[in-house]
Amino acid sequence: MLNSSRHPTLLIRASIALHGLALLAVIAEPAQWRWALGAVVINHLVLTAAGLWPRSTWLGPNWTRLPAAAAARHEIALTIDDGPDPLVTPQVLDILDRYAAHATFFCVGEKAARYPEVCREIVRRGHAVENHSQHHRHTFALQGPRGFMRELQAAQRTLSQITGQRPVFFRAPAGLRNPFLDPVLARLGLTLASWSARGFDTRIGDAARVRHALLRGLRAGAILLLHDGNAARSSGGVPVILDVLPAVLESAAAAGLRFVSLRDARS
Repeated sequence: MLNSSRHPTLLIRASIALHGLALLAVIAEPAQWRWALGAVVINHLVLTAAGLWPRSTWLGPNWTRLPAAAAARHEIALTIDDGPDPLVTPQVLDILDRYAAHATFFCVGEKAARYPEVCREIVRRGHAVENHSQHHRHTFALQGPRGFMRELQAAQRTLSQITGQRPVFFRAPAGLRNPFLDPVLARLGLTLASWSARGFDTRIGDAARVRHALLRGLRAGAILLLHDGNAARSSGGVPVILDVLPAVLESAAAAGLRFVSLRDARS
């Protein structure tokens, strides 16, 4: 169900009020335009900083951890971005099968359209496919409301048609966004999700470093981030996720943690 009733955050409400006050101040006292402009510029810098911080909740609701009830059940979430990849994703699915772990795959719409059978296989094996934009452009966070709506709706259509399931979570490319994104998410009924631990496995080819970063954040309620698409390669040419994933799954099992999808963690 679509929902457009979400209230703006305190920062957004304060920003709107500040712009209105700055305008009134200039109208009443034109000589004060420098102070008004300075206040608006500082406000925009704060908004930009919030958009550059993937785990920020200043611009709207954002899952950085699982709900308290899921943590109490000793649940943990593995999220896998930037796929599907025709070579890496099937191997990731095989590893997950061996450990009976469920994951959430944030898929790029155009890649899903290129490899629909891989995307369908993700769902067939009991995992969730969620929205990671249609094109995963580096300029994603520079768009306005219409651009966000086009991009997210296109991915919703693509992924829904391929998998038969409508995505309910969204992750922004690189986690970057701006204040125009949250109203679009609300209209589409999507929940923004970031992470609590990541290994930067698109840039770091050292599996030990990636594994260490993830294991430090391995606790009930955590949301872990890895990549099947755009995965860095180890010195032996192996995608880092394939080297790291078994150790993460084994450590979680030893700690009594159970991997669930973000969807399942809501209940």
